[in-house]
Amino acid sequence: MIKKFYFILLLFFTTSAFAQKTYIQCGKLIDGISNTVQTEVTIVVEGHTITDIKKGYIAGDAGDKLISLKDKTVMPGLIDCHVHLESQFSKNTLLEGFTLTDADIAYHAAVYAKRTLMAGFTTVRDCGGTGVNISLRKAVAQGLVDGPRIITAGRAISASGGHMDNSVGFRDDAFNHKMGPDDGVADGRDELIKAVRLQIKRGSDVIKIASTGGVLDLSENGSGAEFTIDEIKAVVETAKDYGLRVACHAHGAEGIRRAILGGVTSIEHGTFMNEEDMELAKKYGTYLVPTIIAGKSVADSAKIPGYFPPVIARKAMEVGTQIQANFGKAYKAGVKIAFGTDAGVYAHGKNYKEFQYMVEAGMPPMEAIKAATTSAADLLGISAETGSISKGLSADIIAVDGDPLTDIKVMKNVTFVMKEGKIYNQ
Repeated sequence: MIKKFYFILLLFFTTSAFAQKTYIQCGKLIDGISNTVQTEVTIVVEGHTITDIKKGYIAGDAGDKLISLKDKTVMPGLIDCHVHLESQFSKNTLLEGFTLTDADIAYHAAVYAKRTLMAGFTTVRDCGGTGVNISLRKAVAQGLVDGPRIITAGRAISASGGHMDNSVGFRDDAFNHKMGPDDGVADGRDELIKAVRLQIKRGSDVIKIASTGGVLDLSENGSGAEFTIDEIKAVVETAKDYGLRVACHAHGAEGIRRAILGGVTSIEHGTFMNEEDMELAKKYGTYLVPTIIAGKSVADSAKIPGYFPPVIARKAMEVGTQIQANFGKAYKAGVKIAFGTDAGVYAHGKNYKEFQYMVEAGMPPMEAIKAATTSAADLLGISAETGSISKGLSADIIAVDGDPLTDIKVMKNVTFVMKEGKIYNQ
């Protein structure tokens, strides 16, 4: 009899816990889908999921939770499609490559992950690091640390002497082994196929390659093409076999052209994308992830004497000053745009500045917000999970003070963050 009583009691409390709903009353709602702002709307959340969206302010039953955001603009949790959570660039970064351990990197990454979440970004795509980012993704998913949902490339892949070859600019005996596929450095179809499979084996969700040079390395050329179309196709075909997409770092026009023809899902940066590249991107449905803030940040840092080695300072001025203007041309030409910032090149948590720069270049505020919600989710292949305020999707919800459609700068003022139904900031 006593056992039966406790069983009934346990059943009552368990049922009650699952029955509780959260009612979020929204003064203004941008759902990520419509171009129209809704007013006086209530979002109903059960567990991890949005279960209803109702007109008017609904309070629910006595046992339900009520959150009033009547004086806020509510929208889906934001998505940054290009971050590097393991690091944050400074004048000491090159030295830290030889001094920091994986444990050091992990502690830093946990701080940057939380900072990103509190800025309203409930999902990110990490575009490459040491592989600690894979462990960070697992830790966040298990609730061990606070952070956004992470889709990670693990270690990015480049050609020998390319942007992600960490031995570039150093003497040959500075490293205890020659860089190869195990380090994300590969040449030719066979090595590239192996490099992709190694990243998948280690747990990567997406493959990141570089089809041109970059800025923050010691190579002389920041925009020259580095892979053939056939090499890029080998990467894309191998990734596709495992159901993964390919993101491609590319600054120069020729490297961008080859990447699009090779079948990559997105071009990251796209600094010198020309009209031919734009037409190809539209034809193949390739996304551009512009990372304007990163370009501006490195160009600003290059003006500080001694901040960068001379070769990096030169490339920072050549590349960083061009991204915003070329983004504006690509947007007006009809290229698909997804929001991405290259966080880690600049200070984590300031991702919101990208909205301002996108709007300055001619993108309407609503389109900029969609680039960080529905378009970003489409690029990452997670539209069935997040990216909009819709029934059945994850309860990833944020709110800002003010109206971003009249002043995009208010995207800085995130005052409410919910990820998967859990409140992190209120």
